[in-house]
Amino acid sequence: MTITDTPRAQRRAQRPGRITRTAVPGRDGRSSHPTRPETRRNLARIRRDDVLRVVGAAAAAVAGTAWLFAQVFPFEGPLTFVVIAYLLFVGFFVVLISFDDNRVTVIDRVAAVVMHSLAVVLILALAVVIVFTLGRGSEAFLNWNFWVQDLSLAGPLDPMTVGGMAHAAIGTLIMISISLAIAIPLGLLCAVFLAEFPSPFARIVRTVVEAMTALPSIVCGLFIYATYILLFGFDKSGFAASLAITIMILPIIIRSADVVLRLVPGTLKEASLALGTSQWRTIWHVVLPTSKSGLMTAIILGTARGIGETSPVLLTAGYTTYYNLNPFSGPMVSLPFATFTLVKSPEPSQIARGFGAAAVLMVLVFVLFLVARIIGGKGAGVLSPGGQARARAASLRDAVRFDQRVPTTPDRLDVPAIPDDQEVTR
Repeated sequence: MTITDTPRAQRRAQRPGRITRTAVPGRDGRSSHPTRPETRRNLARIRRDDVLRVVGAAAAAVAGTAWLFAQVFPFEGPLTFVVIAYLLFVGFFVVLISFDDNRVTVIDRVAAVVMHSLAVVLILALAVVIVFTLGRGSEAFLNWNFWVQDLSLAGPLDPMTVGGMAHAAIGTLIMISISLAIAIPLGLLCAVFLAEFPSPFARIVRTVVEAMTALPSIVCGLFIYATYILLFGFDKSGFAASLAITIMILPIIIRSADVVLRLVPGTLKEASLALGTSQWRTIWHVVLPTSKSGLMTAIILGTARGIGETSPVLLTAGYTTYYNLNPFSGPMVSLPFATFTLVKSPEPSQIARGFGAAAVLMVLVFVLFLVARIIGGKGAGVLSPGGQARARAASLRDAVRFDQRVPTTPDRLDVPAIPDDQEVTR
């Protein structure tokens, strides 16, 4: 190809030292896009065509799976049917989308279907667990005595109108309260140390905390059993179980709180320090209030982990069918341990009481979650109606106080004139 065959623009670009401009199609007045510009589509909006495709793909998948089960493969069982039908559904859905949309839209829709399917599976699994537990335990917890009595007078053959799980519920509350009273201050202080005071020692502590988050709960119970009970000679009690639960939930609270504290914007801390505030005062008045909601979430995660454990309580607290309000003396039972013990019984009445104890545990966890959400409040910068009312009242008080202040510096100083014939002595 000679220089004469080269286009004019290309010959200009080949000249040394010459600066050329980029020609944008449709913007220079001469070039044009070879095809019509594609209209922008909102992938987050669900259209009627998408719904029809999902319904059509689902119907075709069910029909195809039924035909495969009846005519082609010797499959049987509901689980196999569901798995094959889902795979066929995804395939039919991809084919239907590919008729009208491009590759990006196909990938987006398939990913959305997979994510929604996983969410439905998780919700169904949770619903099955809750419904099954409530159904099996309804025979027990629908009686009023189940909520106010213990099992001291209830034998394996006694009816549901005798005995209850009040002693196990009280024991659970006592154990988790002691554990949180120890773990929350230590966990938050350690998280503040890791997030606000970085050092080589802090890196070592973070590594140990991350390793302890995967520590089996039975190891925590064995440690307390070997030290607190065997080495120091104390009896099994609710306090010993609380120590084991504390060791188990402390790394979770530290790790979660550390992540939350490191998400606080650095500009807020820099603004506080620039006003002359000390670092500890900045942490107390800026960092902790800003991350209050996230810290409550960390505490909830630790509570949910500790309140449902059985193995630490099995080794350290013992089992009893009586009320015991003293965590430092005598065995104390919890709801998970009571459920584990009663469900192993061959008697249907004991099994029903065990499932009733599990239902009470779920209700207790839900109530604690609501209380923690209420205490945690909303996120940083978002005030509730009560908080807005308190902020307005404080602003009015400040305005009244500023209006009542007496100015310390007058607007104009009247200084008497000094005669010229007098000598001023400094």
